[in-house]
Amino acid sequence: MLIVNNIDVLYGDVQVLWDISFEVRKGEILVLIGSNGAGKSTIIKTLSSLITPSKGEILYNSKRLDQIPPHKVIQHGIVHVPEGRRLFPEMTVEENLFMGSLFGEAKSKRHQTLEHVYSLFPRLKERRRQIAGTLSGGEQQMAAIGRGMMSLPKLMMLDEPSLGLAPILVRDIFNMIKRIHDEGVTIILVEQNVTQTLTMCDRAYVLENGRIVLEGTGNELMNNNEIKEAFLGI
Repeated sequence: MLIVNNIDVLYGDVQVLWDISFEVRKGEILVLIGSNGAGKSTIIKTLSSLITPSKGEILYNSKRLDQIPPHKVIQHGIVHVPEGRRLFPEMTVEENLFMGSLFGEAKSKRHQTLEHVYSLFPRLKERRRQIAGTLSGGEQQMAAIGRGMMSLPKLMMLDEPSLGLAPILVRDIFNMIKRIHDEGVTIILVEQNVTQTLTMCDRAYVLENGRIVLEGTGNELMNNNEIKEAFLGI
């Protein structure tokens, strides 16, 4: 579905990704793990065309993704749920959700999809007239994921969806991600909650200092001594 071939990424004169290559298979949950500053979020931003690689190519269903502008990416069925939610704080929950359905089929099926999002997140329906900036952190994360669902994604990329949430809300968010995946959406997940993500994913890549240093299934990496020591404290 998605192939990343040997990309380098720079912020100005500083290189932050080095010769990154990986693939995403249709229908899987793929996880990127690593410490802060390893390059996980930079990869997601590059896949969204917010950053242009200085070398290499990104292919999505055999088309060059790295050669199209960011606002066109969503029209290919790719959705980025950013770190920190990035809602429009002065708009209502429902207005924020509608912002995910501005093009093509997503726009024509807006009201049908809205009801589906409300079935996934009943709390959003309760809060639909509430100003988004007044929501709790967990509710804002639900709204950010719901806005992504409004685009009818084929591939959803979630950047640190559990960041700053209470444990019970983290569980709810991961359950919702699993449910979205079960509906046929391919998932790329960037997370620091290593135990949770490796348990639920099909495959994972481990980043260190802008390079991929390990890859494998969730089970393989859960039983890897380097992962246990670096991320699980075992």
